[in-house]
Amino acid sequence: MAGKFEGVDFYDIDTLLTEEQRMVRDTIRDWVEDRVMPLIGDAYIERRFPKELVPEMGELGVLGANLPEEYGCAGLDNIAYGIIMQELERGDSGIRSFASVQGALVMYPIFAFGSEAQKRTWLPKLASGEAIGCFGLTEPDYGSNPAGMITRAEKTADGWRLNGAKMWITNGSQADVAVVWAQTGEQGDTRSIRGFVVPTDTPGFTARDQKGKMSLLASDTSELVFQDVELPEDAMLPESTGGLKHPLMCLTQARYGIAWGVVGSAMACFDEARSYSKERVMFDGPIGGKQIQQVRLADMLTKITQAQLVAFRLGQMKDAGTMTPFQVSLAKRANVDMACDIAREARRLLGANGILVEYHSMRHMANLESVYTYEGTHDIHSLVLGQTITGIAAY
Repeated sequence: MAGKFEGVDFYDIDTLLTEEQRMVRDTIRDWVEDRVMPLIGDAYIERRFPKELVPEMGELGVLGANLPEEYGCAGLDNIAYGIIMQELERGDSGIRSFASVQGALVMYPIFAFGSEAQKRTWLPKLASGEAIGCFGLTEPDYGSNPAGMITRAEKTADGWRLNGAKMWITNGSQADVAVVWAQTGEQGDTRSIRGFVVPTDTPGFTARDQKGKMSLLASDTSELVFQDVELPEDAMLPESTGGLKHPLMCLTQARYGIAWGVVGSAMACFDEARSYSKERVMFDGPIGGKQIQQVRLADMLTKITQAQLVAFRLGQMKDAGTMTPFQVSLAKRANVDMACDIAREARRLLGANGILVEYHSMRHMANLESVYTYEGTHDIHSLVLGQTITGIAAY
């Protein structure tokens, strides 16, 4: 194998994929290489989400790709969907985050809990990229504990009146519609939490960009504020029957995509580090011929291979309908931690050049610190697994 190693597929997972899944991978990989990579460095420095890519993502079918074709979606299986997330995050976590939020956190709840009218109104527009969505669950004081949310929807003669705020909302400033979760009863009564479809041009709805980020710079992150937002009766997702079960089901969908996506960022960092190690000459030879760098690369390859197998098996279980949220917690926790380690080691292998925007590993490293935290922090997923193992809740 010396001198012939190609790609990052040490255990020949490619042979386990269907022809359609390989075609999806190759199509998205080529698009990322042709369209994302030439602009992502500048977009990152400019702190700008490349919104011009959204219609192309719609044309490619990556938005809500695993939802039914009858609503304008691609109707792909969950392994193909995971591969899409992997390839998008090869480019940048912000690109994958956009697709994850659009598909798993906006389109999925409308599909799973919405009325037929809500589905027909929003899903085709969201699938094509004509409309952009965001998901409002996290609040300034309630992140890991969403049960304490204070955003409230009060019943009125004509529908609902929404008041409150949401924080750390991807796509918030550019969204046309928000799926917002709110208390409809007393604060702390999780049984009263319901989902609402809120057009962002509704009076009283405002979105403010989150300032001062040091991560996910090519992604739109916002705070949402609702001040006496008047909604019609049919704004409620009718099948969101109360409680945290349904918003957490949405997060499970997103975490599944993350478990695949971060493998892509790790693969990108590994590819960059390996290529650089063969080109960078130090002490009369390429640094890839030095023991310390070979051990570093061997560790990186091992961790990526393990993460690929976890993601693939999780996809098989999701397609079979046997996947549990606890298995998703393990995959999200393990694979994000893996990707953080690999991005850091790749940046270190690159030396001083590793801090330049012309290279990608430091951008991935900074982005992954956000992924480590969002959609359930690393520590919360540890406690989820601890409770699963012992039967005792530690939170």
